[in-house]
Amino acid sequence: MSYQVLARKWRPKSFETLVGQDHVVRALGNALDQQRLHHAYLFTGTRGVGKTTLSRILAKSLNCETGVTSRPCGQCSACVAIDKGSFIDYVEMDAASNRGVDDMTALLEKAVYAPTQGRYKVYMLDEVHQLTGHAFNAMLKTLEEPPAHVKFILATTDPQKVPVTVLSRCLQFNLRQMSGADISEHLQHILGEEQIAYEPVALQLIARAANGSMRDALSLLDQAIAYGGNAVNEQEVRTMLGAIDQSYLFDLLDTLAAGDGTSLMAFAQQMEQRSLSFEAALADLATLLYQIAVYQSAPGSVSQDLPEYARLVALAGKLSPEQIQLFYQIALLGRRDIGLAPDEFAGFSMCLLRMLAFLPGEGSGSTGKPAAAASSNTPAREAIIAPAQAAPASQTSTPKAITQVAEATPTETIAETKAETRSENAKTVFNGNWRQLVDQLKLGLARALAQNCELLRHDEHNFHLSVPAAHKHLLEQSYQEKLRTALIQHFGTNIKLYFEVGGTGNTPAAQISQEKAELQSAAESAIREDDFVQALVRDFGAQIIPSSIKPIQ
Repeated sequence: MSYQVLARKWRPKSFETLVGQDHVVRALGNALDQQRLHHAYLFTGTRGVGKTTLSRILAKSLNCETGVTSRPCGQCSACVAIDKGSFIDYVEMDAASNRGVDDMTALLEKAVYAPTQGRYKVYMLDEVHQLTGHAFNAMLKTLEEPPAHVKFILATTDPQKVPVTVLSRCLQFNLRQMSGADISEHLQHILGEEQIAYEPVALQLIARAANGSMRDALSLLDQAIAYGGNAVNEQEVRTMLGAIDQSYLFDLLDTLAAGDGTSLMAFAQQMEQRSLSFEAALADLATLLYQIAVYQSAPGSVSQDLPEYARLVALAGKLSPEQIQLFYQIALLGRRDIGLAPDEFAGFSMCLLRMLAFLPGEGSGSTGKPAAAASSNTPAREAIIAPAQAAPASQTSTPKAITQVAEATPTETIAETKAETRSENAKTVFNGNWRQLVDQLKLGLARALAQNCELLRHDEHNFHLSVPAAHKHLLEQSYQEKLRTALIQHFGTNIKLYFEVGGTGNTPAAQISQEKAELQSAAESAIREDDFVQALVRDFGAQIIPSSIKPIQ
């Protein structure tokens, strides 16, 4: 007898043996037991999740000689014929190759006749979304009010392409992608029945590669059995799938945590020599980082049955949650962009180097040298950052900087300390022109406050400002601090600001607005007084639209 592939040999024959679709099985089982039968069913879901299998089981339930039941006997002539594909009243039509209106018309003409063998005629249209628009229109009336002996079962992987007029006439069931645990457990059952030796980790790899499809998992299992010589071993399955050995990934992350760029590149070169898929390596690395992140947040959520559980726990203690999140994002983006890299090795190794570059602290980078941005040549900055216990040696040179730390915010303290380090000859002299001063300052978001302030009086260390009542909402503490910091940096001396609401309103913003109004008025006057414009108005009835006039800056 010829060999029968596992996907066909182990196709479920009843609702009880169907894996991973309990929500659909329960609904259909209850409907069959209560004789609440719909005339059209729509099964949606990705490939290999059981749409065709469910259709055949439903056909057996409707035509079993024991009666309409959720538990067909599987022994009667109708059940056996449906399993063999020879039951004349069960028709499976591939809508991808029979998609025209003529094909649909021929099917509907046959549907009006009574069933030959069974209780119901059951028509299963696979990939129904590929029917043409005319074919859909041809079936609408029959689909809504079919003969009592006809049941329609539609299946599709893309329900968005099915017209809403068809969807509204069907009872829709969405078949889920199967979990890795369900697939792995089912594969263990099959191998036990087939009396084939296996390693659990190998089945987990196959389940992950199947991506929710039981049919894909069974096809990969067939391939693994042939590759391993009637055994399913982890190492051989990894080689067959091009999967990266988990120990390599743990070693990579250990090396990354140590900041050893040389060893990191050596690992990447070893992977290249083994002809491993770098795209798959990035996917596996993202999976491992996800498991570490889950363990850090909820240790009980990670199964202790994982083969590398101890190393996962160790890595969770070495890397911070922030680093894990960053590495995970880099791995995802690297996998997305690996096709744009000069080659896969360059794309993969660049991802590793990017992770290394973003490691915090002085140990980051392949050279192990401190980053330049981590230190400063300014003695005052060192005095501010250093702990109080380490400051006695510098107190004689920068005592004021240390005092300001306790009295002001860190941003102000840094600005004041920088100002104190300037020489007295470098101080800027203020001529009293507040608008000109505002234009010179680097203010950012605080510029709105500065432009709506009026300078009342000032001296070397104090500025008294007024803000119109209409703009008092700008007196936020953060804006005041930014303005004060900018003035300290500009004048090279400590400055205090005093605000009050009111004043005459002679602010830079008001001055700018007045100047714009004067320019606009002058431009409008120039247009009205122009001889050519006056001639157009006089001779042709032209109108001047002031809003369309823009002064030349």
